[in-house]
Amino acid sequence: MLGRLRRAGLMDRALEASTARDWTSRLRLKAHRLTDAVSTLSGGNQQKVVLAKWLATNPAVLIVDEPTRGIDVGAKAEVHRTLAELARGGLAVLMISSDLPEVLGMADRVLVMREGELVGELPRTEATEESVMYLATGQRPTVGGAA
Repeated sequence: MLGRLRRAGLMDRALEASTARDWTSRLRLKAHRLTDAVSTLSGGNQQKVVLAKWLATNPAVLIVDEPTRGIDVGAKAEVHRTLAELARGGLAVLMISSDLPEVLGMADRVLVMREGELVGELPRTEATEESVMYLATGQRPTVGGAA
């Protein structure tokens, strides 16, 4: 990314500012000024800055690990909206999350791991809390609470 912002070995500040404005707008980032320190932003906006930095590199695959941990509901919805939009646009998005409702709401398919090994793959149509938890724990569901 930095290579695209350099001209004759020097940073092109106008291009840098233009790129920052573009991603600030696209991700609906809330900051008083583009020059604000990231540490002064809310947790959700800090997450968006990290996401913007990676997206500005024009990746073929985006891997996000717990992308909404610790952010408020509004920022979480924005991150989900952005990831879904990127996926619709053809970007491969691999989301790693321990938030099962988030996974079920976002994924086209769910890969389940247990003790460091892949134990199952479920298409969106078959991915439910029960089916995922069964694979994750290796325990069969019980009927009427009986074991």
